[in-house]
Amino acid sequence: MIKQILGRLPRKPGKAGDSRDAAAVAGNGTEPSNSYSVARSMEPGNKRAGSGDYPAPPGVTPNPMMNGAVVYHSNEPLPAFKDVAASEKQNLFVKKVNLCCAVYDFADPTKNLKEKEVKRQTLMELVDYVTSANGKFSETVMLEITKMVSINLFRSSNPTPRDNKAIEGVDLEEDEPLMDPAWSHLQIVYEVFLRFVASQETDAKLAKRYIDHSFILRLLDLFDSEDPRERDYLKTILHRIYGKFMVHRPFIRKAINNIFYRFIFETEKHNGIAELLEILGSIINGFALPLKEEHKLFLVRALIPLHKPKCVSMYHQQLSYCITQFVEKDCKLADTVIRGLLKYWPVTNSSKEVMFLGELEEVLEATQLAEFQRCMVPLFRQIARSMNSSHFQVAERALFLWNNDHIENLIKQNYKVLLPIIYPALERNARDHWNQAVRSLTLNVRKIFSDHDSAFFGECAQRFNDEELKQEESYSKREALWKRLEEMAASKPGESNPSGTPNGKSSQAAG
Repeated sequence: MIKQILGRLPRKPGKAGDSRDAAAVAGNGTEPSNSYSVARSMEPGNKRAGSGDYPAPPGVTPNPMMNGAVVYHSNEPLPAFKDVAASEKQNLFVKKVNLCCAVYDFADPTKNLKEKEVKRQTLMELVDYVTSANGKFSETVMLEITKMVSINLFRSSNPTPRDNKAIEGVDLEEDEPLMDPAWSHLQIVYEVFLRFVASQETDAKLAKRYIDHSFILRLLDLFDSEDPRERDYLKTILHRIYGKFMVHRPFIRKAINNIFYRFIFETEKHNGIAELLEILGSIINGFALPLKEEHKLFLVRALIPLHKPKCVSMYHQQLSYCITQFVEKDCKLADTVIRGLLKYWPVTNSSKEVMFLGELEEVLEATQLAEFQRCMVPLFRQIARSMNSSHFQVAERALFLWNNDHIENLIKQNYKVLLPIIYPALERNARDHWNQAVRSLTLNVRKIFSDHDSAFFGECAQRFNDEELKQEESYSKREALWKRLEEMAASKPGESNPSGTPNGKSSQAAG
């Protein structure tokens, strides 16, 4: 009887082992205490964090996100979600997220094979859980997910970008990108985070405390990754964050601006400019009218100067789309854009000039008459120079502008200003250009003007002929003058100046 009474009294808890067992039972009544281990150094209030009490197993890398503490784990996976009660699923989810905080060395594929596989399987379970969640995520879940994502993604060992070989004339598209050996895990971490951000069960008002400005800046730093698969995930995730967290939108735009400024004016080296521009293309498409002054400044200070770097071919398609979106939103910006293109127009890079001409056509297609008239004189002076280019692709691309009905209509409405500017280029091409296709296109453009106003076309032809005669006369006079000077020099071989002395001093002064 006495033994039964004493047995009902609460026993004094044991030390280390009993405490851990009690904690395990409190967290999950069916879970043995040694079936898993978590990143204890990240647990709030844990005084032993990073103290060295838990040495790193072989192949486990200490992560700077944990202030030098070691993430450790067990070889055994946690139970599946289907094996626990619904009320315990979120607790199990947190434990699985903590298990995935382990970071491994993938440089050696033979190390920690079982642990890596356990983590991979656990990450896959997290993807399924987040996708099928039917209740709002708690703040604890948000904290643990962002912590796990930070530990796995914001890694110090991210490969450094290679030098911009486009500057040296090497085509980067032919160069193999550096693939991250840890991608088999990183991809699933990205997938978990993407589904978490996109989930309707994620409350943006709560999540913004954890996906904050510091988190977004570190996410943007990852865009410089060499791995195109990683940049593709980052592009999708950042776009989702921009759409879900309205409070962060101005900050994200400003942070992207700063990346562009550093790229344009300092380094000209960055792997993710194309992906950032692709995100901005969607953002610009959603701008409300009238456009804010902030957005117009972004166009002038960031987008237009992005035409300057020599490696513009790596992101020109996305850049051209952003520029065209601005002109379609506000046609009054066409003059600003065209003059910006002329400012950065390439002089010796023919392939870049072909790209500029293609972008120019897209901009002109969205340009109205009033804006066209403001910039048409300097614009067609440049087009005339491009038409006369000895590089046949440049000349062809310039002449192809007349194949666009809208551009041809703009030109016809202002032909009395434009034809005198480009007629000399048309005439020189028709006479002297080495490429047959360029000559044929030139004759077609001449015919368009001739059919539109044959009398004025004849006046331009006459004016061009008169100018040529004047140039020939001037050339003849210059040749005659040089010939006379040569004859005078030949007739007095000992004299090199009118005074008759070699150094130009008089004979009296010499004496």
